[in-house]
Amino acid sequence: MRALLLGGAGFIGLHLARRLVADGFEVTVVDDFSRGRQDADLAALQVKVISADLTDPVTYTALPHGWDQIYLLAAVVGVRNVEQDPARVVRVNTLVAMHTLDWIAPGERIFFASTSEVYAGGVDAGVVPVPTPEAIPTMISDITAPRFAYAVSKLLGEAAFLHTARARGFEAVVGRFHNVYGPRMGADHVIPEMSLRAFAGEDPFRVPGADQFRAFCHVDDAVEAMVRLMATPEAADRIVHIGNDREETNIEDLARLVLRVAGSSATIEASPAPAGSVHRRCPDLSRLRDLTGYEPKVSLEDGVRTTYAWYAEHGRPS
Repeated sequence: MRALLLGGAGFIGLHLARRLVADGFEVTVVDDFSRGRQDADLAALQVKVISADLTDPVTYTALPHGWDQIYLLAAVVGVRNVEQDPARVVRVNTLVAMHTLDWIAPGERIFFASTSEVYAGGVDAGVVPVPTPEAIPTMISDITAPRFAYAVSKLLGEAAFLHTARARGFEAVVGRFHNVYGPRMGADHVIPEMSLRAFAGEDPFRVPGADQFRAFCHVDDAVEAMVRLMATPEAADRIVHIGNDREETNIEDLARLVLRVAGSSATIEASPAPAGSVHRRCPDLSRLRDLTGYEPKVSLEDGVRTTYAWYAEHGRPS
């Protein structure tokens, strides 16, 4: 079995590559290393690595076909990137999706990585329930808001693959990730960012959006869901949520957990959430369960402990 990971040197990509290698796949990783890392963890997998720009159509002319599984993970992500340069987010994510769509061959099967951000506008407008099922309409409440650039780029990719797959004779699975976290994630997401500040001894400990709620999914569980979906014929041409609906947590409570894991007695200093940040997010995983029998296995406490330990050892990623 052969698997191609486009954007495979990043956070989810590395964990997925490790799992696929363990499952006996011959894995090829393509990445421009703008967010991925060419490091010992990747080298230890002994997979083929191609350094290339996936926004350039020339890159695809050198890629062979005949893959059993393709995963499109390459994207500009993260609140900081979206707020600082939303135009780049739209351009990069759209070009990668469109070039991949032009390149993919009949008979191949692709996983397109999407996001729960597509629901943010509807949740805050009170028209999207939480936990959120896939059948709920998505909504962009303000197209001029930088934060929606990421959601828009992913919705375009979803539509492009789902509308094209049957006509072109390939299969597409769309996974909407809900707050996936874990080691090697970068420093701009809440659990790694809190872990780094707790390790540094910050006191008082700042907690923006302390009154918000999230359901966090450890990357090992997310990878399990991806692997199961790609092995399930009935998942073709479907949008499926990937996450953990078992332990929805308040952000202040999350901060207290991180501080406890760090052995810190710092005082919590709550502050308002960043502009555009949705108040609550939790997926309805009924479709994922019905298709694959998936159940999240990593508890929030265990996941926070392993994530904190990784960041305490490695520090802030460069």
